[in-house]
Amino acid sequence: MICKFSLSILAFVGLSLAAQGQEKDKVVPVKFRAVLHDPVHPIANLFYADEDGAIQKINFRPKDLSEELLTLPVNGSLVLYDKANIDPENPAASMAAGIQLPVGIEQAIIVVLPSPAEKKPAYQLLVINDSKKSFPKGTSLALSLVGVETAIQAGEHKLPIQPGKITKVPPVKKVNKFHMAQTNFYYQQGEAWIPFTERQLQYIDACRRLFIIHATPGAIQPTITTIVDIDRG
Repeated sequence: MICKFSLSILAFVGLSLAAQGQEKDKVVPVKFRAVLHDPVHPIANLFYADEDGAIQKINFRPKDLSEELLTLPVNGSLVLYDKANIDPENPAASMAAGIQLPVGIEQAIIVVLPSPAEKKPAYQLLVINDSKKSFPKGTSLALSLVGVETAIQAGEHKLPIQPGKITKVPPVKKVNKFHMAQTNFYYQQGEAWIPFTERQLQYIDACRRLFIIHATPGAIQPTITTIVDIDRG
């Protein structure tokens, strides 16, 4: 039996890494970089309010993080809008997405995902703590957007990836002289584990990766989008 995978985003029960809101009397600017993950509609005009309250456009980069942006949370939430001209009497009418931020977060990666058809707002957000402690150099994260069990084998690491969850992948040390290691992804079909991506990747301390496991309409197996973040400092 061939299993088809839906593009529909899973209900993110427990997916967001957000906690409860910030203290109401302390509005601290938050640095963030954003990536748009929408294989069907890979272009989006989305906006945010900068630290001065001015509405700015996010310049998304295909399969990459945007430049670092600075915003003031709205009641503890990071909010995106679908237009630059916001009605100050009814800003919610222009909201394209919003998510409560973890308490004390200062730097984040925001993954922008399309909401299921006919759902409002149009997008969902996933917040990843981008601090050096939470997402260290040399590590990877694997995010599953499909409704089946998947797994990763990266060098010496073999890890399950649950649907709608993020899995942390430790630094890969079992590499060849070119710092390359075999990296395979599998999905479970019945009792069998089926490889759907097999490749060699270079693992260095300055590089972090976000693997997004997803599927396109009518697909018979998942696919991988890889976001690479290289520390150039």
